[in-house]
Amino acid sequence: MTESSNEIERLRAELGARDAELSRLRTELAETNSGVLALYAELETQAEQLRRASDLKSSFLSNVSHELRTPIASVINLSRLLIDEELGGGRLDAEQKRQVSFIARAGETLLEMVNSLLDLARIEAGRMEVLVRPLVVADVLATLRGMFRPLVTRQAVSLIIEEPPAGLTMRTDEGKLAQILRNLVGNALKFTERGEVRVHTAAEGNWVTFVVSDTGIGIPHEHLERVFLEFEQVPNPMQATAKGVGLGLPLSRSLAELLGGTLTVTSTPGVGSRFALRLPVALLPPEPPLAGRAEHAVA
Repeated sequence: MTESSNEIERLRAELGARDAELSRLRTELAETNSGVLALYAELETQAEQLRRASDLKSSFLSNVSHELRTPIASVINLSRLLIDEELGGGRLDAEQKRQVSFIARAGETLLEMVNSLLDLARIEAGRMEVLVRPLVVADVLATLRGMFRPLVTRQAVSLIIEEPPAGLTMRTDEGKLAQILRNLVGNALKFTERGEVRVHTAAEGNWVTFVVSDTGIGIPHEHLERVFLEFEQVPNPMQATAKGVGLGLPLSRSLAELLGGTLTVTSTPGVGSRFALRLPVALLPPEPPLAGRAEHAVA
């Protein structure tokens, strides 16, 4: 009996120790759960604050952009009136016309920046309208070619826009596609002193890829993603002559994503850069908009 009693006492002691350990673990688990819940609550609060800050930023950019467009447009229009020979430009001498033309070009640059800010604000707020319609890729490239032909002022630089695959069509937002290509070609021309800027189009399966390559100064590997950040510019020797505020590429990537695609870059300093815009052949119809708000349209 003595041995049995000792065994029972030993088992009771072990059970007591296990109960104490379980009780301690329950307490720790409860404290951990309480801490996790508190952390989730804090994260949710911070997320809400970030959403609110993002909404305020988008609202601010949108309102300021709207307010700036009218006076900037007035400056541009008045400058053009002063230069126009039939509308009073004859009263200005050559130097005065040259100075007024500087004002007009500066106004156009500022208006372009304001429009880019407004587009970015709309995209961030989910209010950018997407018009999905059939388009002929060759027509889009022909318009691009005609737009940039008079703007290629460096004789040492050639703009080559290759013909796309015969009969290639897409269903996407033509205006936004053209806007992305304009930004990419314009940016390439800014940073190419000699050689060429080339636009190549390829179709594979359900995707179309537009490649804008140049023989310009290139981008260091560590700065490849930096070029897609708002207001960021990579230091380079041509920065003084190639003016900009760093909105074209961020806007282009945002528009590419809005169209269901991607915009990527590869580059070698001193050799050139290659921007690849990959879009679906047929953009899926957007989800029905919220009642009372027509954010998208499909033709």
